[in-house]
Amino acid sequence: MNQLSDLPNIATLGAIDRAHLIHPVSAWRQHEQRGPTVLTSGRGAWLTDAEGHKLLDGFAGLWCVNVGYGQESVVQAAAEQMRQLPYATGYFHYSSEPAIRLAEKLVQITPASLTRVYLTLGGSEAVDAAVRFIVQYYNAIGKPAKKHFISLERGYHGSSSTGAGLTALPAFHRGFDLPLPTQHYIPSPNPYRHADGAANPQAVIDASVAALRAKVAELGADSVAAFFCEPIQGSGGVIVPPKGWLKAMREATRELDILFVVDEVITGFGRTGPMFACDAEGVEPDLMTMAKGLTSGYVPLGATMMSEKVYAGIADGTPAGVSVGHGATYSAHPVGAAVALEVLRLYEEGGVLANGQRGAQHFAAGLDALLSHPLVGDSRHRGLLGALELVSNKATKAGFDPALGLSDRIAAAAYRNGVVFRAFADNILGFAPALIFSEDEFAQLFARLKKTLDEVLAAADVRAALAG
Repeated sequence: MNQLSDLPNIATLGAIDRAHLIHPVSAWRQHEQRGPTVLTSGRGAWLTDAEGHKLLDGFAGLWCVNVGYGQESVVQAAAEQMRQLPYATGYFHYSSEPAIRLAEKLVQITPASLTRVYLTLGGSEAVDAAVRFIVQYYNAIGKPAKKHFISLERGYHGSSSTGAGLTALPAFHRGFDLPLPTQHYIPSPNPYRHADGAANPQAVIDASVAALRAKVAELGADSVAAFFCEPIQGSGGVIVPPKGWLKAMREATRELDILFVVDEVITGFGRTGPMFACDAEGVEPDLMTMAKGLTSGYVPLGATMMSEKVYAGIADGTPAGVSVGHGATYSAHPVGAAVALEVLRLYEEGGVLANGQRGAQHFAAGLDALLSHPLVGDSRHRGLLGALELVSNKATKAGFDPALGLSDRIAAAAYRNGVVFRAFADNILGFAPALIFSEDEFAQLFARLKKTLDEVLAAADVRAALAG
């Protein structure tokens, strides 16, 4: 692209975008004024925008482009499938080889409890399917009162009409009449914000287990259907529970006779080190949701996986010959499945998973080194998923006045410095670099990040907020 000659085209695209394209989770009128940053190409861990500005992507798109941009074998897998069979419905007992092979592969690589696969178009749909299947399951086995769901404060489970209520972030509730009366929360397992978290990780685990038990007791054990959680809370600020937390919650749900649903939409496919975060603690959930890294974002695809117990409960509890009424036109799409199979091959045979595991030490060291920065109160990470939490007072862990607009200023400075990461509204910076990052790219990421923080700190009002 010739950026100078294309400037009129860029302006035209911006005007069309502002006039017609609704962006996800955005301030609509503000976007109309600001306009879009138009991306034109990606290669490896790098993006280029319409003005030729090169950006090191420290967030893998939206936690998803794990194998990096421009993997030709993935492009070829999609193209070949499009030529051979671009669409196949899953209705009326039809199927396609890519969907069948993918279901088999997912059962092979996920925890042993998971034996059945429902393929979706993304994480929100996978969560919504999980909720519907759980309701169907309890109705089928003769426990129709079990309709209440529990999730974590600051949790994220998509933005569908149902899943957004399991999500415990205000933006997803405001104006949408959520949460529903059947949706409830327990505190986030946040070591940094827990009174004894840093010195006693077990206290964080014990508090979560106690909170879950108390909530089930409050609602009535016969009324609670399931507990949803992310192994690491992503959009809630990359909150990393102590090791052992996930296992403890699994055991608690078993004792309480409620289903345990692990949302690995962000944490799956090598993001935290192993293929799935559940693997690190030997956790076997009743259901699991996944998306993002399943296709590395190249095409939309997600999955809801369930145990044989849940599957059989529904299958055996449905009258003979009667359909289970859940499905979609694009369920088990053959192109998505073909792409996923190639992405999974790259993780395992292509060395992408192993490279991500090697890179974790550079990632951790880079984040931890910034703990000495005046703005940084906490560094947390597991695998290639991490965050820095910015505070105005390191002793009290006080944040910043929202009127300061710190997150927007950091995002703007980062763009000028050629680096992309997530600047959350509550002054948490999220990072999820592609698993193909090199040692040099990690060095560049943290050099550009430090420069960004230094530039923001140089502003008089930011320094004054620290002094105050």
